[in-house]
Amino acid sequence: MTPLRTNDTTKMLLAGALAGLAATVPMTLAMEAMHRRLPQRQRYPLPPRKITMRAAGAVGIRRKLDEPQRLGLTLAAHFGYGTATGALYGPLSNRVTGPAAVKGMGYGLLVWAGSYLGLLPALGLLSPATDHPPRRNALMIAAHLVWGATLGLLTAWLTPREQGQTTRAASRRRERPLPQSA
Repeated sequence: MTPLRTNDTTKMLLAGALAGLAATVPMTLAMEAMHRRLPQRQRYPLPPRKITMRAAGAVGIRRKLDEPQRLGLTLAAHFGYGTATGALYGPLSNRVTGPAAVKGMGYGLLVWAGSYLGLLPALGLLSPATDHPPRRNALMIAAHLVWGATLGLLTAWLTPREQGQTTRAASRRRERPLPQSA
């Protein structure tokens, strides 16, 4: 396998970022739908809200935000994280073989584990996933699988399948429908 050229890496970062941003839409919809099905006592704010409000509190602005501002900041942080982690997926996506959706789902699980078992607890923004009820963890894992599958499919659609693919061939490929996960 040859290393990616800088231009290729930039394209892959951008493709992953765009795919990550777009993939956060179905993820968010899935999170909201599943949240409504939780038992009443488990319907406390979803992690993006809790994380964002803890961060806002840490920098001293939480009390200054009204509800529309809190919602806007939560959505900006959630979509920003989806975009950033999607950008990291872009250059990795061609380095692993397999169906696009499956590769993306694996990455989505890695993002969930790294975030909810490592990074967020380490930063003091959220208690580890092991402290949350199983149904809430299942909700977040399922949401990350939705995000990952969408990320994988969109990244594959936005990028050439092989290094050195011609622009004309890439244009023809982009005219085809999204790749199937099988």
